[in-house]
Amino acid sequence: MSAPQNSDVPTLLVKIFGKDRPGITAGLFDTLAAYSVDVVDIEQVVSRGRLVLCVLVTAPTAGGTTEGELRATVHSWAESLKLEAEIISGTGDNRPRGSGRSHVTVLGNPLTAESTAAIAARIAAIGGNIDRAFRLAKYPVTAVEFAVSGTETEPLRTALATEAAEIGVDVAVVSAGLHRRAQRLVVMDVDSTLIQDEVIELFAAHAGCEDKVAEVTAAAMRGELDFEQSLHARVALLAGLDASVVDKVRAEVRMTPGARTLVRTLKRLGYQVGVVSGGFTQVTDDLKVRLGLDFASANTLEIVDGKLTGRVVGEIVDRAGKARLLRRFAAEAGVPLAQTVAIGDGANDLDMLNAAGLGVAFNAKPVVRRAAHTAVNVPFLDTVLYLLGITREEVEAADGEGEEH
Repeated sequence: MSAPQNSDVPTLLVKIFGKDRPGITAGLFDTLAAYSVDVVDIEQVVSRGRLVLCVLVTAPTAGGTTEGELRATVHSWAESLKLEAEIISGTGDNRPRGSGRSHVTVLGNPLTAESTAAIAARIAAIGGNIDRAFRLAKYPVTAVEFAVSGTETEPLRTALATEAAEIGVDVAVVSAGLHRRAQRLVVMDVDSTLIQDEVIELFAAHAGCEDKVAEVTAAAMRGELDFEQSLHARVALLAGLDASVVDKVRAEVRMTPGARTLVRTLKRLGYQVGVVSGGFTQVTDDLKVRLGLDFASANTLEIVDGKLTGRVVGEIVDRAGKARLLRRFAAEAGVPLAQTVAIGDGANDLDMLNAAGLGVAFNAKPVVRRAAHTAVNVPFLDTVLYLLGITREEVEAADGEGEEH
């Protein structure tokens, strides 16, 4: 007998509750097999060692057996294992999910009941329904994912971005579909994203002009200065530095917590990963080798006769340049722009974040948080993995226990 294709076929919803242990699912289906029923749907959840197993099957029709006999047998089996059983008669399959399907990822540190209620209420207010929910991670933040139907992705993203900003949690909304499992390209900013430092400030510390450079950098990141003009002004202060300072700066660079895990996990999953930076190739080329990146592009400090000249050479990587490089990397990787992810923190990342399929503002300035698709405001770069539907357990299974998060 084939599974029901219409709403008139009698079906039974069998629900099992109790302490989880190996063999319960197999035992239930062994019990149901005696009644020649077909499986229509199945869902199982285990939380803190307690099982909820729901099975939707066709009502028994073969061999003269009755629904009452099936009920009695299932209840007897459940009682023998100290489980509870509930069986509900009905017709047909589950109702179809609404059109417009999205994945909503919520990050909290901690994730409170109050903030979760606010997100769920906002989903409902715009006509969305939460079809499934599960936890992606409990460390270093709590991350949960909702499968939502009934509303389109863009209005859902807009509504939840407003709510998230008000209640202080991070929320990402992406459309459901096969593209989420397809090969993707992830492109990151470097300074204050992949690494904790501003590279030009590391150079400036060796030139004794750190304060002046930091002041100009901050203004540029806030969007108050033209990036190219500020770049030339800052680099000019480095004129005369010995080229040996490059090795010193490379040694001083501090990776953002979770950066290595993010890149390593993405690479193991077959993603391509790149960086674009308003900083310098003297550092990004080294990072490309150390992390096994697929792409890297940045500005290049001019060095003549073993000294920094205070100038940059080649194409300037500015705000527009970062978006242009994202498109170039995507074309070279053979990845549609809709399947790219961009991560950055500054105003000069905005064009790149908006061009990507998913733009993530990482511990960003307010102007960037407001403009990006989603924002992450915890100091762990690997939390971006959760926005892609990758669980902490999957990361640890691939990576081994006890490594950097």
